[in-house]
Amino acid sequence: MKKIKVEDAVGMELCHDITAMRDGFKGAAFKRGHVITEEDIPKLMDIGKKTVFIWEENTGEVHEEECALRLAAKAQMDNAHYTGPSEGKMLLFADQRGMFRVNKELLKKINSIGDITITSLPDHYPVEEGARLASMRIVPLVTQKWQIEKAEELMRTEKLFELHPYEHKKIGVIITGSEVYSGRIQDRFEPVVRAKMKHYPAEILDIRICDDDLDMIVTAGRELLEQGADVLIFTGGMSVDPDDLTPSAIRQLGAEIITHGVPSQPGNMTLMAYLKDVVILGVPGAAISLPTTIFDVVLPQIFAGFRFTKDDLNALAEGGLCQMCGQCHFPNCTFGRY
Repeated sequence: MKKIKVEDAVGMELCHDITAMRDGFKGAAFKRGHVITEEDIPKLMDIGKKTVFIWEENTGEVHEEECALRLAAKAQMDNAHYTGPSEGKMLLFADQRGMFRVNKELLKKINSIGDITITSLPDHYPVEEGARLASMRIVPLVTQKWQIEKAEELMRTEKLFELHPYEHKKIGVIITGSEVYSGRIQDRFEPVVRAKMKHYPAEILDIRICDDDLDMIVTAGRELLEQGADVLIFTGGMSVDPDDLTPSAIRQLGAEIITHGVPSQPGNMTLMAYLKDVVILGVPGAAISLPTTIFDVVLPQIFAGFRFTKDDLNALAEGGLCQMCGQCHFPNCTFGRY
């Protein structure tokens, strides 16, 4: 790339777009690849251009558009597509709903090379079809070829981005509590869970209301498992009182409890367990009274097919405190970021 005066550039090819802003217009007055004519000189002067950049071959440099295209080619992913290059960048869009994943260490390595900048939504982010996921470009108009080659090599064996579509899940729900079972108070969890399941490809097999009776709760759990439940959701009996039966019932089903309690509020007393491939959740009462709890954070992960570990749930500590905004904007907020 060589910088020369516009008067000396007649017959030469621009190596970049030249943007103009006038009378409400902002856009490319001259496109990359345009061959400059005598008539262009006053127009260039009018938009403040006394010099232009002309492409020189065989200098070991790569133009911004080629860089963007090459980066996108190495960061391909299922269930999404790129557009561009436009203004030197490629944009990545979701083709369907799901959980967006980012290889954070790889992203950091690529952005540490030099001129390359790739930015994206956070890791573990639930996205809708059409969502803008990532953008990639270089900062200058051209960069040294080795920088792009290094990024390509880093992405040769590792995926930078993934989008995991939501999977169909069969849901069983068990609501416990003598006050609900006896009819003394009306259950408020069923409408909550039904509303939340509408956001996912969920099939609710049944919703059982049980007394504070361990055998009744365990029997209800076994029957829902026999019906093919992929996810069992318990609510009621999730505090730390000695007579709370839900954790005991989950153990009697043979499940491995990963955690009872997560560093996140609201939803601090959430229980997460697994019975082979079946996900078992103990949901505390905050899910009834608040629009967003840790229940809403783990649901998209579950429907995307992810299996939590204790470390995953501990990682919710940073970003696990809801700001209790007057109007909830989840997931477009800090809550549940890890």
